[in-house]
Amino acid sequence: MRKKLRQRPAEKIWAGFQEREKLSDGQLLKFQQYEALLAEWNRSMNLTAITGASETVDRHFSDSLVLRQFLDISKINLMADVGSGAGFPGVPLKIMFPHLGVILLEVTRKKQKFLRALIDQLELKDIQVCDMDWRTFLRTTESGVECFLARASIDPEELCRMFKPGCVYNQAKLVYWASETWEPQVGTEPFIKKEFPYTIKRKKRKLVLLSAL
Repeated sequence: MRKKLRQRPAEKIWAGFQEREKLSDGQLLKFQQYEALLAEWNRSMNLTAITGASETVDRHFSDSLVLRQFLDISKINLMADVGSGAGFPGVPLKIMFPHLGVILLEVTRKKQKFLRALIDQLELKDIQVCDMDWRTFLRTTESGVECFLARASIDPEELCRMFKPGCVYNQAKLVYWASETWEPQVGTEPFIKKEFPYTIKRKKRKLVLLSAL
């Protein structure tokens, strides 16, 4: 009887990720390229404290993709990732849903440079890096964003500026990645519509949906 070949640790990580998230081979390749470029750039600039394929896959990639358990992304055309950093959650969601238009809001120049290199490397279309801060974006743009995403980047109280009556984005949704113990402040609480608890690497977290509607 022929023995089954044992997978090397990295191969096992990627095989498990592909099966768990139901990725095509092409999508898996993009995630592998993403992780490799992130590791390369992280050696010379502090993009993320989370390193290594296993931690990146679970705590960045899967943590970003958990949104699809919470929202029907097939019905959304344009999302904005507020304080995108190294591209989470905007880029993983773009890889998973090619139809999705994505705006990555990031004010730090070195991170902007990385994001543009990443977009080129992965050959992603209909995704852009925006160097505006949050308040400037709300005040000066009319991009048609249907859903804003914030993965612990900006305080929710500040994010809820989008729901002011005079803001062009006050009809859009907002999803905030939070710890299990997060509690809203007084100005945020009226906008909370739904919470979705989940666990990543035995760490309990939740997605919080906010809306003015």
